[in-house]
Amino acid sequence: MNSQLHELIGLVLRHAEWAYAAVFLAAFLEAIPLLGSLIPGSTIIVALAALVPGGGLQLTPVLAAAVIGAILGDGLGYWIGHTKQRAVLSAWPMSGYPVLIAQSEALFDRYGAFAVIFARFIAPVRAIVPMIAGVLGMPPWRFFPLNVIAILFWAPAHVLPGVLAGSAAEQWGMKIEHYGLPLAGGIIAVGCIGWAVYHWRNRSLA
Repeated sequence: MNSQLHELIGLVLRHAEWAYAAVFLAAFLEAIPLLGSLIPGSTIIVALAALVPGGGLQLTPVLAAAVIGAILGDGLGYWIGHTKQRAVLSAWPMSGYPVLIAQSEALFDRYGAFAVIFARFIAPVRAIVPMIAGVLGMPPWRFFPLNVIAILFWAPAHVLPGVLAGSAAEQWGMKIEHYGLPLAGGIIAVGCIGWAVYHWRNRSLA
């Protein structure tokens, strides 16, 4: 097992671009309507960021990958809502999530355009609000600046905890070969458990 861990950590160290691509995809897919509620993208980002202090990854590319992925994912969701309008809400698969749509629209009723910022930090509606913004007719010149501002806060809020966890492990005298995958795997496992509990509760209440 130890040799396998060393090999996998070595793979990340030799091919860091794969890890950066994983951060990008996690941020991008988490922002896609419905996919965002199925993929624990934030957890993956935190886990991979834990490899930064040990030199496995660099902080700036990790942040850039998270920001770019989230902007493109949110932009795609907004474009779908902007072009399809309310027809997209009654079509499959969105038609199967009336509660999530209602929660997203309630955010706009309460906060107006600033719902774009607040929703970035609310996992259940994060992937839906950009599309709802397009459906409700928010103009691009208003949506994208607010969206980018939110993402510029969201990305460090997810990357830095992982960096701090990795840094703490380094200070305890652990090297990346020893803590990298166990720490990343633990973070992913906790995130997946939380994701499963959340969806189980939603189904129980439905």
